[in-house]
Amino acid sequence: MLDLPTLFIVSSCIASLLGFFLFFAWIQDRNIRALAWWGAAYILGGLGVALWIAEASFSTGPISYGFANALLFVACGTIWNGARLFYARSVRPFALCVGAIVWLIACQIPSFAESDPAHVVLSSMIASAYTFATAREIWSDRRKRARSRWAAVCIPLLHGLVFLPPIPLAVMRGGDDTLLTSGWIAVFTLETLLYVVGTAFIALMMAKERAESMYKVAAATDPLTGLLNRRGFMERTEHLVERMAAQRSSVSLLMFDLDRFKMINDTYGHASGDAALRVFADVIAKTLREGDVIGRLGGEEFAAVLPEPAAAAGIAAERVRAAFEAAGMVIDGHRMGASVSIGAAAALAAGCKIEHLMARADAALYKAKETGRNRVIVAPEEPARPVETEKPAGSVAAAAGVPCAA
Repeated sequence: MLDLPTLFIVSSCIASLLGFFLFFAWIQDRNIRALAWWGAAYILGGLGVALWIAEASFSTGPISYGFANALLFVACGTIWNGARLFYARSVRPFALCVGAIVWLIACQIPSFAESDPAHVVLSSMIASAYTFATAREIWSDRRKRARSRWAAVCIPLLHGLVFLPPIPLAVMRGGDDTLLTSGWIAVFTLETLLYVVGTAFIALMMAKERAESMYKVAAATDPLTGLLNRRGFMERTEHLVERMAAQRSSVSLLMFDLDRFKMINDTYGHASGDAALRVFADVIAKTLREGDVIGRLGGEEFAAVLPEPAAAAGIAAERVRAAFEAAGMVIDGHRMGASVSIGAAAALAAGCKIEHLMARADAALYKAKETGRNRVIVAPEEPARPVETEKPAGSVAAAAGVPCAA
């Protein structure tokens, strides 16, 4: 037999302790505000259970009894809103409190206040609704590769399902109040205690994965423009080339270089030069498509890889050139007339060597510089290397390192 007062006391202490633990984790990494919300939810839950114990001991009546349960429902709503905040969704304060409001209003009805089965039905409905909503927020996450995602979805889902059986049971037993004195309450209390401990560790795991992801993004991002840096650009380009090789398609690489950038720095200052770089980064990000890989290689040099043949890449490059010519007329309050020269090269993705493709696009870029700047030059296609059918695949050709063939 499980002793209910002991379970309640243990649950209150563990919930409060985990709440302070989550608060401490948030203090260590304030970028994840959901940890503070989850910590507050656990402390509210522990306070609600403690108040429930005090009310049961001193028999303070249905209004205060309702207030203790209301705190527990606010805690459930806070966990749900913490999940929304974790996935960059807006917080819903009214929905957070609606379960507690419904409970407090119901406690003012004498027939409800005197009916233990009615308490079980309504509290089970409110608790399961919030836990199902929490599971839905996690399931709706677009980043579906997180290792903790399945556990984070399944645990609140199972917890919500545990609260459903008492509803028909309470209805069938009618006015029989032995439901609350039976072993069901002990089972629910124990299950809730395990759920609280499990979700705390899952929350920390999710926060750890989010922090690792943020550090990886920061390591691959240029801090001035927000685009990929050289390292991130090369990694993302390799993935795109592999994907296009599987589809037997072409890829194109665009090299960008802002014209007379040294003169811009010398004339208007480095702050205005940085502003010009940010304007170009904004133009290229808005002009090219979401699936294109865009990065700043260093200084005033940028690059982009498109899953397109040479003709389509040339059209996209011309759109970027024209858009920056218009945006570069006035930058940072100075009439700069900034422009960009672009070199493009294309190749079949299968067997493509990125370094060779970049060298071809770079040669086209320098030709654009030499022929007047503010223009697009597309590198001529390389003839396809004849297939040597008499030799086994991967022998001489692989050893020689055949470059990209258009």
